[in-house]
Amino acid sequence: MAQPATSDLARKPAPVILTLSAAIAAFLIWLIYFKGRVAAPDWIGILPAANAFFNSLSAICLVCGYINIRRRNRVVHKRFMLTATVFSALFLVSYITYHYFHGDTNFPAHGFVRPVYFFILITHISLSMVALPLILGTLWWALRSEFRFHKKIARWTFPIWLYVSVTGVIVFFMLKAYTS
Repeated sequence: MAQPATSDLARKPAPVILTLSAAIAAFLIWLIYFKGRVAAPDWIGILPAANAFFNSLSAICLVCGYINIRRRNRVVHKRFMLTATVFSALFLVSYITYHYFHGDTNFPAHGFVRPVYFFILITHISLSMVALPLILGTLWWALRSEFRFHKKIARWTFPIWLYVSVTGVIVFFMLKAYTS
């Protein structure tokens, strides 16, 4: 029996990754905009700060991972990128927990800052939906040592993932500044 072409191997995870990513995005949209609030325990109020913290750590790991791959230090690069993935996963769990209880957060400010905030928020949300399948695909190919595919997708994944991580922190601080 003939072995499948390398390009066929690279495409196998795509349906699963895209389906999983779409399901997560649909769940988050329902959770934030349609589910409504539930009585929240007192500790839930700390989760937005935890989310910003996880996003910050993810961004730092992404930059360190990028620096190390540019230096051709694959082992350290891999450690930083896996750690960035863990921090992003912790962010996602914390984010889901917070929004399960809280729902959407309104931005009360007006004037020039309002369209700036919504531009950042909309690009953050939109690109986070793009980032998830890219991250999963990039990890898939790296963990399978298919570095040709990994490198191709990582060129797109890295800047999008970094933007999403950094803008998540910016959104937190903008909300903190105008809702406190």
